[in-house]
Amino acid sequence: MANNISNDFELIKQYDKNYCMQVFAPLDVAFTHGKGVYLYDTNKKKYMDLIGGIAVNSLGHANKALTKTIKEQAAKLIHCSNYYYIAERSELAWRLTSQSCFDRAFFANSGAEANEGAIKLARGYFYHNGMNRYKIITALQSFHGRTLGTIAATGQEKFRKPFGPDLPGFEYVPFNDFETLKARVDGTTAAVMLELIQGESGVHEATMEYVKSVRELCDKLGLLLIVDEVQTGVGRTGRMFCYEHYNIKPDIVTLAKGLGGGVPIGCVLATEKVSKGFDVGDHGSTFGGNPLCCACANTVLDEINQNAILANVNDVSAYIMEELYKLKEKYPVIVDIRGKGLLIGIEFSQSIQASGLKQRLMNDGFLVGSIGTSVIRLAPPLIITKAEAGKFISALSKILKNSKGL
Repeated sequence: MANNISNDFELIKQYDKNYCMQVFAPLDVAFTHGKGVYLYDTNKKKYMDLIGGIAVNSLGHANKALTKTIKEQAAKLIHCSNYYYIAERSELAWRLTSQSCFDRAFFANSGAEANEGAIKLARGYFYHNGMNRYKIITALQSFHGRTLGTIAATGQEKFRKPFGPDLPGFEYVPFNDFETLKARVDGTTAAVMLELIQGESGVHEATMEYVKSVRELCDKLGLLLIVDEVQTGVGRTGRMFCYEHYNIKPDIVTLAKGLGGGVPIGCVLATEKVSKGFDVGDHGSTFGGNPLCCACANTVLDEINQNAILANVNDVSAYIMEELYKLKEKYPVIVDIRGKGLLIGIEFSQSIQASGLKQRLMNDGFLVGSIGTSVIRLAPPLIITKAEAGKFISALSKILKNSKGL
């Protein structure tokens, strides 16, 4: 019989340290429940969640429609094999292709799995067309996942070094440097794989000129353009897909995180032509496309499309950016503000340690992310209001006013 430890913080920590692989370094808190943009810990303290499960909880916590879908679908059918047709999967594929420039969808369980699928699809496309093209060019400081395939695609050595030798077939070039990328293309190159906003490097945007040049190069040389929208997709940047801001059409896009609103799902979207890179049996997933997760993703799309959530993202984003720039003028320790929509990076001077600031904000009831030593990342639920965001701005201003010791 399972022990109920959910309200005993010390026992939660003890069980974690004794029985979980220690691959995380959790902050000193555990949450019992949430509502909207707020989380509540074992001591009933309330926190504003401004990291949203790292851009996952797109509808916030305990969203009524999503909770209803989970209950109803779980009572009907949680899982069945991909040996059979699955209504929820078919509907989700139709909806995502209808709202994008793509024709086909494959469903997985995470962003890393989606990116693995995209890499396989790109290589399979050239294999099935009788060409020996396999190399994937990615950007330095990129992040595409933690599986062996996706760390090989990730342009940060720290993620690959303990698990070498690296899988072959990947090459890394500086982000936003088109001429270097162009020079690295050869007869074995299959695809260029990009994040349009590098979230894990500190929230850095690709420039319009760079993205358009890469798309034109791929068209000219017959390469595929893979856009990793695991973090930026499904409304995060104020459009359903970040690539829409650049007026381009990728060949493959990957999604995850916010698509399920908190349940695990990943997706590979591709054009009809490129989807031929997979033949029957070339790829699959036991849990991918299961009824429960697909039903949840359909509800997330309903909520985004029917409740003016994209308009809210743009409205609240403009407000946060405006207020952050006011703080930047007032406090020179803020050296840069970056991002789009509700994916925002705030970079501080060396006098401010991001980890210390994150802890101070948590002490005051605000949850944020930190990247490296100097960047605070915001990725709140897409339902956050200006009034709620204003509370964070006030708290940050108060801390910066008394920033000694951070």
